[in-house]
Amino acid sequence: AGVRQRVSAVHGDSPLPQRLRFYDGWAAQYEEDVAALEYRAPSLAAASLASVFPAPPAGARLLDVACGTGLVARELHRRGFRCLHGVDGSAGMLERARSTGLYRELRRCVLGPEPLPAPAEHYDAVTVVGALGEGQVPSAAVTELLRVTKPGGFVCMTTRSDPSNLRYKAELEAALEQLEAQGAWQKVLTREVERWERAATEGDSTQNTGYISGVVYIYQKHPVSPLEEN
Repeated sequence: AGVRQRVSAVHGDSPLPQRLRFYDGWAAQYEEDVAALEYRAPSLAAASLASVFPAPPAGARLLDVACGTGLVARELHRRGFRCLHGVDGSAGMLERARSTGLYRELRRCVLGPEPLPAPAEHYDAVTVVGALGEGQVPSAAVTELLRVTKPGGFVCMTTRSDPSNLRYKAELEAALEQLEAQGAWQKVLTREVERWERAATEGDSTQNTGYISGVVYIYQKHPVSPLEEN
């Protein structure tokens, strides 16, 4: 019950400073809690990115947005990615991520209110896992992910498909499709997963399974982006 309460708290509409303080306090127990929920997004996202990445990953520069304690970095490291940078809005989460030794660079950034602390076309791949959801990173921020990605690079994103997140998911997919229609990037992969994690509430459970579903999206930035031309 305590785990479910903590997860529900971060998906609410509380003010940003309050949510960041919550994440700071949650950092020490975060990995234990998401393990109890069988949270699979980090491994699913990393495996999906590795499956489409054309070059040996060791030399690729990758930005892990909303990196949390470093769960995604662990999964990426297992799959050969070595040059990892991370950003997160919570100082407590960044402290935990730093202790893993997996990141070459970590910086504090609240994506949405703030731009990413990186120049344009800087990364071979960008990931944002677990933060694109209701009450978290706004869907409009995907243009910032695109901005810092090199032409030909990849953007890997996840979101949940539970009832409380369907409105956000529709907004996110509309934003992704609009950028594709503009010629900014093209979709490489969409991976729908039924057992994404255990549901925090009974109402969010998919067909009374006790789990919620989720999705991984991967887009590849076109060699010349209309956003940059304009």
